[in-house]
Amino acid sequence: MAAPVVNEGLRLVPGFLARSAQEQLLDTLDEVVAAAPFYTPVMPRSGQPFSIEMTNAGPLGWVSDRAGYRYQATHPATGQSWPDIPGAILDAWAELSQVPYQPECCLINRYRSPKSRMGLHRDQDEEDLTAPVVSLSLGDTALFRIGGPERKGPTRSFRLASGDALVLAGQSRLHYHGIERIMPGTSTLLPGGGRINLTLRRVTTPESML
Repeated sequence: MAAPVVNEGLRLVPGFLARSAQEQLLDTLDEVVAAAPFYTPVMPRSGQPFSIEMTNAGPLGWVSDRAGYRYQATHPATGQSWPDIPGAILDAWAELSQVPYQPECCLINRYRSPKSRMGLHRDQDEEDLTAPVVSLSLGDTALFRIGGPERKGPTRSFRLASGDALVLAGQSRLHYHGIERIMPGTSTLLPGGGRINLTLRRVTTPESML
């Protein structure tokens, strides 16, 4: 495993997951998706569809619809509770987050098309904004872009390859970030190509911190 790159609380850990671990994780995600199928969310107010598909695992799932952004305990299409976060993902959180409590949401984003992207945003819908955000990349390489606490501030970009881990902590926890584009053909992990990103978040403040 390569040494982590650290800047303002942002930690990039290239090759955090070996190829065999990525394949095992992909098999585990098949079970999650069987219980909570991918769906296409829409933007608040406008109803414009996202260019990605998403689903969740954990007690709470992040959703977006015309009513706004929020966390909820059920899948918006099936009405069923989200499945549990798989143990292998919780193990990654424990190693990367460096906090003694578990995540409550594993947001799973699927980028199926080279045109799929994620605009600049910051994760701010959580009650606890001190817990880090942990991200795991699977499949085609993505060009990740991150700025600062202001949307119109300067940004920098770098690549996230299959198996890479990214942690947004400290100052970077509330920095604007997004996915500029996907680089087709850069991984053979996903049948048919594309990229899956797992984002782990703590939503509520742990009782031990109250």
